[in-house]
Amino acid sequence: MERVVLTGMGAVTPLGNSVPAYWDGLKNGVNGIKTITSFDTTGYKATVAGEIRDFDPLTFLDKKEAAHMDRNCQFALAAAKEAMEQSGLMESGIDPFRVGTFISSGIGGLQVFETEHEKLLNKGPRRVSPFAIPMMIANMATAHVSMAFGLKGESYAPVSACASGTQAVGEVMRAIRHGYLDAAVAGGAESCITPVAIAGFSNMHALSLEQDPEQACCPFDKKRSGFIMGEGAGILVLESLTYAKARGAHIIAEVIGYGSTSDAYHITSPDPTGEGPSRAIRMAMEDGGVTADDVTYINAHGTSTPINDAAETEAIKQALGDAAYRCKISSTKSMTGHLLGAAGAIEAIACAKAIEEGVIPPTIHLTEQDEVCDLDYVPNQAVSCEVDVALSNSLGFGGHNATIALRRFGE
Repeated sequence: MERVVLTGMGAVTPLGNSVPAYWDGLKNGVNGIKTITSFDTTGYKATVAGEIRDFDPLTFLDKKEAAHMDRNCQFALAAAKEAMEQSGLMESGIDPFRVGTFISSGIGGLQVFETEHEKLLNKGPRRVSPFAIPMMIANMATAHVSMAFGLKGESYAPVSACASGTQAVGEVMRAIRHGYLDAAVAGGAESCITPVAIAGFSNMHALSLEQDPEQACCPFDKKRSGFIMGEGAGILVLESLTYAKARGAHIIAEVIGYGSTSDAYHITSPDPTGEGPSRAIRMAMEDGGVTADDVTYINAHGTSTPINDAAETEAIKQALGDAAYRCKISSTKSMTGHLLGAAGAIEAIACAKAIEEGVIPPTIHLTEQDEVCDLDYVPNQAVSCEVDVALSNSLGFGGHNATIALRRFGE
């Protein structure tokens, strides 16, 4: 089987619209969560989110293209451009049918849906845009990226709620490992800080109602009360080691393992026993040929909801045993909010950067750790630590669990 390596990364996040800006924010514990400005939140229970406020799609799209594309697709294209430029993949004379595109979204073009529905109600059916459906459906980030770069290999858009981004990376790893592709673009994109999403998630008691952005997202803390919505995109370029070496690519890290399970428990609540995510973690380690003692860092799903953080802590302890207490764990959602279908992608990038630079980003706002969350969550300050193996966990509504394992590259 082929080994799978990472050669390019791109990010659009509440901490900045490039991987260097995003990583600098994570290392320095910058809070990207602010009061919502994209719509009037008067009367809404939740009023803060990880918004992206300085993104201009016209820097890389013409006005007509941008107008016919949901914001999540714009994010995906911007991140893909950065990842492709770093990888140098398009300069190597690819066979387009051997390069795939796997970009996830938890919800797709919700902003377009809301806008067009308002037109329907206020102005009638003739005013609904003929582009409404292709702007709305959840596969369009995948489609736009594949068209932008002429990638004609397998094209796939995982939609598994908040596990989607991690599943995209894991499924690409499998496709390359087994020889179906030489390389692929993998990741996720999301833009759902909208009236319907904020109202819906609030009314199901999933979002934090804390109005102070400095107190709203506090994973593993006693005061945690719900997740905070974020938006953005993360894109990774993965290749077979054979292909990457043949073209002289710089290798950032190796993707070595993937595990995915289902809780079969509840439509929104994780199984409090942690059995499903624990199995996914063990599968990823076994797939990668590593043991619990090899794992230096885990980027936790860590949503700041009471049940999730406790259940994930239990899952990590079940999977790693005593080694769980020696492992560094952090929730970077404390700084970005929860990017839903894009979360796993930007968090995979955080793992790769931790391996590359030997720095583990913190969990900010962690001031009074919950007794049931009794592991080392790297509170408030990044730590310098050589990272050989990192795991990234993602858990989604409906009981989807996914974990990927990354390792420092070595011949």
